[in-house]
Amino acid sequence: MPNATTRPKRSRRSRRAPREDSARNELVSRSLESAQQCLYNQDYGTAYVHYLLVLNLEPLLKDFTKESFRFTLFKWAEELDSLGRIQDLFDCYEQALELFPVDEVILNSMGEHLFRMGFRDEAAGHFHKALKLRPDFPEAKENFYRVANWLVERWHFLMLNDRGRNYKYQLAIQKAVRGGCSTVLDIGAGTGILGMCAKKAGAAEVYACELSKTMYELACEVVAANDMEGSIKILHMKSLEMEIPKDIPKRVSLVVTETVDAGLFGEGIIETLIHAWNHLLLPPQNSQDSPTSPSETGRVIPAGATVFGMAVQCQEIRRHHRLCVSAVGGLALDAVGEIHSPVSCSADADDSTEPYTTERLSRLPGGYTPLTSPFRALDIDFNDPQELEGLCSREVSRLSLTVTQEGVLDALAVWFQLHLDEENSLSTAPQEKTCWEQAIYPIQGPQDCAVKPGDRLLVEVSCKDAYLRLCCVAVVRDGCVLRLDSWEGGDVWGSDSASNPEVELCSALAGLQTDPEGPLEAFMLECSELALLNNTHYHQNFQAAMNKLLTRLKETRSGSPVTAEGSEPLYVLDVSEGFSLISLIAAQLGLHLADGSESGCGLVRAYSSVEKEQHQTILRLLAQGNGVPVGALEFWLNHVEDDSAVLQRPTTEKLWSAIVLDCVETCGLLRQKLMEKATLARCLLEDGGRIFPERIVIYGLLVESDMLLQESAVQGREPTLGFNIAPFINQFTVPIHVFLDLSTLECTYLSEPAELFTLDLMNTHNNYPAREIMVRVTASGRVTAIPFWYQIHLDEEWSVSTFSQESHWKQAAVVLQDPLCVTAGDTVRLTIQLHKSSLSINATKEEDGPVAMEASRAEDVVAMDTAKQEGAAVAAVKVESSTLTYSPTTGGAAVTDSCRLEGFFMNSMPPNT
Repeated sequence: MPNATTRPKRSRRSRRAPREDSARNELVSRSLESAQQCLYNQDYGTAYVHYLLVLNLEPLLKDFTKESFRFTLFKWAEELDSLGRIQDLFDCYEQALELFPVDEVILNSMGEHLFRMGFRDEAAGHFHKALKLRPDFPEAKENFYRVANWLVERWHFLMLNDRGRNYKYQLAIQKAVRGGCSTVLDIGAGTGILGMCAKKAGAAEVYACELSKTMYELACEVVAANDMEGSIKILHMKSLEMEIPKDIPKRVSLVVTETVDAGLFGEGIIETLIHAWNHLLLPPQNSQDSPTSPSETGRVIPAGATVFGMAVQCQEIRRHHRLCVSAVGGLALDAVGEIHSPVSCSADADDSTEPYTTERLSRLPGGYTPLTSPFRALDIDFNDPQELEGLCSREVSRLSLTVTQEGVLDALAVWFQLHLDEENSLSTAPQEKTCWEQAIYPIQGPQDCAVKPGDRLLVEVSCKDAYLRLCCVAVVRDGCVLRLDSWEGGDVWGSDSASNPEVELCSALAGLQTDPEGPLEAFMLECSELALLNNTHYHQNFQAAMNKLLTRLKETRSGSPVTAEGSEPLYVLDVSEGFSLISLIAAQLGLHLADGSESGCGLVRAYSSVEKEQHQTILRLLAQGNGVPVGALEFWLNHVEDDSAVLQRPTTEKLWSAIVLDCVETCGLLRQKLMEKATLARCLLEDGGRIFPERIVIYGLLVESDMLLQESAVQGREPTLGFNIAPFINQFTVPIHVFLDLSTLECTYLSEPAELFTLDLMNTHNNYPAREIMVRVTASGRVTAIPFWYQIHLDEEWSVSTFSQESHWKQAAVVLQDPLCVTAGDTVRLTIQLHKSSLSINATKEEDGPVAMEASRAEDVVAMDTAKQEGAAVAAVKVESSTLTYSPTTGGAAVTDSCRLEGFFMNSMPPNT
């Protein structure tokens, strides 16, 4: 009988064990050993290659070697980054992700490199993948929040919450579409709201373009969610790159856009509209080339704008843009001359400057005083292509403004009225509640310019490079002219000097009032650096605390033998970010402490970490002007060119007497890995030496602030203009609001300030991972946020606050998306937890459930127990006889890596003398 099936019968066989490949095993073993040896020798590139070979030959070793492989990858990536080998760096990460495709730590690290190099969209994708794999991964969460601030800027929320702005744009678009504009292009689509308004109004064809990949994808989601996916075509490109018929089939009859900033032209609206009129729009109605039918002409919304301005006095603007003090911390500053910010419209301004900055005048600490009546600076018609094309070549407009109020001329403040059409307009004036700030053109100069009623200000208005530029060039008083710019020669226009020889002489003499022996160069510092330089309280307290420490150390050494060169110097290292005077203050204190008994440089050798040549030049000039010898102040980066040398402890085992850490970012957050740096800095201190600051106390309070909610997320349950937008853009909501001015925040205080947390930089054993406090409610309302700031204790006596009138720091706030309703007399329990790189706060009213608040910023978090940190940075710090080393957690591979840390002070000692 034939078989019922053609398939052969299966017979049971005994399973044979796989044959071992001894040569392969030997190669794996030798490569693994070589990888560990190379890692020990800091040859990360070779170690990485060996690990790749091991893991490709023997995937079963992945779990065993994961931590060591990660560490090697990260160190090798750092070297490649420093060498500029960017393609090799990303090739390594791609290879690593092929081996570990679901490793959230590697994904997060690659995202960090992408973000630093400007690939923000791609970075966001990696952070998002890491969070999908591990939603509680705090580092990836912090990074995603950080990149979200870049990808979806906070003004998007303000604009969508600005109902008046939205409604007026909707009315103007409806009127245009119903008037015959049937084809519409939305340039700079954002969430796509203007394009959807056009479609809802009845436009036959709607196109939109958006350059940001994140916003383009967001707009696509929003349009689809509002059932317009097939009727609005969204392009991921700049409008300047659009072509007909490649991208859109024909010219459109209406362009809608809001590519304007506080200075009106800063987002490139002029170039955008010139290109649109030439390539994408039908001719305007008044054009000779336009057809007779109004429905076949082109137009733009907004139709035009009027720019206004006024001169103002404002201490807050002044201290951020020019030097306002003559001495700080015992140092006279006149040896430097003029120092100003990189914001200038003067005739001699170079490409490194910006024509204006932006501020919300109504929220500036200390307020502002108008010195003139508002003046009309410029009118522009966006529906006149010829006017747009001739804007940059316009002659400079010259205005003479009468001063109405006595004060100090600090800036010209500028705003505009945006004319959407003949009936609808938007104003960005300081008194308006709008999503726009005002443009600020600071007055630069070595001295305050005092004005009084009756004086005239001579202002020039131009549009060079399609930027709006306003420059106050002179003040005219009683016929005499005081020039404010550096242009020389010729008469000052618009003044009486053209026909008055005495006025010409006055003007010439005013121009000669300079010190011929002073420095010719004007120096430039960032706005935050200038504000710090103007902070006298900060420097006085640092001087007092430093003097107290150095005096005590000198007294401790009083019984030590004196060498031929004098007593052993005290070493001070300042590793502040950006420009800092602390090292120079320490060097000068060394001269006073020496009491004439020290030869050469005094008792202190101070080292500064400033990198920019201009910063070093300023410090050298100040040292010379204050009698500090050349050898007393050195620049530490000039000593660390040889990496192998800085790892060695000096043969005399000298240590630092003081290390100055920069703990708080200007935005109001603690700097990344602060406590890890402090832990290692303590190992570099001599007996009795100190870290400045020694302790940081975080304070906060409960507030109700609708403004913080408006700036953090789209509010309300009703759709925006009837469109479903909030759920999509609110994915990019971040729980931390930074660069906050608490003194001018529109809010109601619901409690007294309370101590939230303490960070002890000198003794980590005093720190705690979590704390619970009870806060008594003093006023009824809704807790919408908890603003916080820092009291920075230099020692037990001297401290500085980040919430003070002179502070160069801003504050930050944790924002609740679901407010907590409270009544005066209630008690709110705040639970503050410190876990890895995430600081979380839970607010609970006794009878209610918890409302979670999260401040997921690595800067706000301190790793109290470095041995437990993910990624294995430092497990144990030990000081050996010749080298400071630490042992990373390597998941099976015992590796010792020399102490090469992210701050150069971490891997160094004072140089030998």
